[in-house]
Amino acid sequence: MPMRMNDKQLAVQELHEIAEIAVSAVAADYHGSSVSQLTILRQKARELDVHLKVIRNTLAKKALEGTKFNCLDDLLVGPTMLAFSLQDPSSAAKLLNDFKNENKAFIVKGLTFGEDLLDLSRLVDIANLPSKDEAIALLMSVLNAPIAQLASTLNEFPSKLARVLVSIKQKKEQS
Repeated sequence: MPMRMNDKQLAVQELHEIAEIAVSAVAADYHGSSVSQLTILRQKARELDVHLKVIRNTLAKKALEGTKFNCLDDLLVGPTMLAFSLQDPSSAAKLLNDFKNENKAFIVKGLTFGEDLLDLSRLVDIANLPSKDEAIALLMSVLNAPIAQLASTLNEFPSKLARVLVSIKQKKEQS
């Protein structure tokens, strides 16, 4: 059943608002993927705070007009799914890269962090980036290492001194 004009306007407005707040976007050709596979993809997307949208290409072009993701216009040909990362910039790339590896019919068309499209060879690199929480944890462990080493070194001095004093005491008692 065709969409009514009101529904089209709402769909364009919703996608435009999502594009305004998103930090990255990925376009993919989902043709050949089964409904059950796409349902699983949508569930994973919700967990990762990725907004997936399948919308007519003409409506998508109108929605992306005036946003930083306007560069996706040339990719809006044929069956296209748009994935927008709302929090972590690499989450949409991770999600679709993993899905692409599991489903050979699924093809990623392009990705962007805004303004310009990135080379598709960068998809795997971006997908392998740590999430924000993982990056913070890694940074904290790197910052914590020198402090832990200093505490360990400072702790060794009194224990070594105590061992030397015990050793001297034992030698004096023997003589």
